[in-house]
Amino acid sequence: MIPESIDTEGILEIFRKICLIRYFELNLKKIYDAGLMPKIPIYLSVGQETIAASLSMIYKGASLFGQHRGHGIYLAFGGDPTKLIDELLGLPTGCAGGMGGSASIQCPEIKMFGHDGLMGTQVPIGVGYAIGTGQTTITFMGDASAEEGYVLGAIGYAATKKAPILFVVCDNGLSILTKKDVRRNWNMADHAGFGIATMDITDDPWEIIRTGKFFKNQLPALINIQTNRELWHAGTGRDGQPNEFNRFNITKNEIAMAGLGTEADTIEREMEISIEALWNQRLKLAGRL
Repeated sequence: MIPESIDTEGILEIFRKICLIRYFELNLKKIYDAGLMPKIPIYLSVGQETIAASLSMIYKGASLFGQHRGHGIYLAFGGDPTKLIDELLGLPTGCAGGMGGSASIQCPEIKMFGHDGLMGTQVPIGVGYAIGTGQTTITFMGDASAEEGYVLGAIGYAATKKAPILFVVCDNGLSILTKKDVRRNWNMADHAGFGIATMDITDDPWEIIRTGKFFKNQLPALINIQTNRELWHAGTGRDGQPNEFNRFNITKNEIAMAGLGTEADTIEREMEISIEALWNQRLKLAGRL
């Protein structure tokens, strides 16, 4: 349920960010499948859009240490979609000079630091940055990265030093194809034992906003967000039929129930059209259409 504390402008802004991420990546999937871009590994977050979109509403100006799955983080926090397209096309006008691709997105303008490709290393680096600068920092990781020893050690050190950092675990219950209950017998909420504020929630955008606000002034903190990704770990494939659970549709329905269905439809359609047009423009300039 949408909390009363979020006004109409805020509701629609969150949905606009969700649509931006979703239609950017759906177009990327279509273009990748059509062979119109370099066959680099790509890491999509279709189905997980609410996480970055919601947190960006609360932590504006935070320093960002993303993982390899970073398109949504970049877009939600204000990165230029044109520069991200150029990056994915390997162009020097890309946000990382065309050298980072999908996995190593960086953008000094929004204080987003590129990922080095080693699972979970953004966490200790982010902790060091938060301690060294004193700036509010967010580091994103998957549920498998959260199991790495240096990640656990970094979280404990952040608790000891009272680092101004928010750890965000995007938990889809899988390490590629290995289920979480096969890999470990503990939950992320157990990190409370480090002396760090911790909460396990769903990817309901309104719940993310409530939790993000609650933790904002008591960092360090950790939010484990149960989510569902529609596509493979890497690439554009899908096993079987789409999951019946669809956070995008649920969120859109909630907005409609709040009396903003027409506005939401308009935002979605405008974003769908504008993002497709932007992709086509950049592909033509790159000589790929």
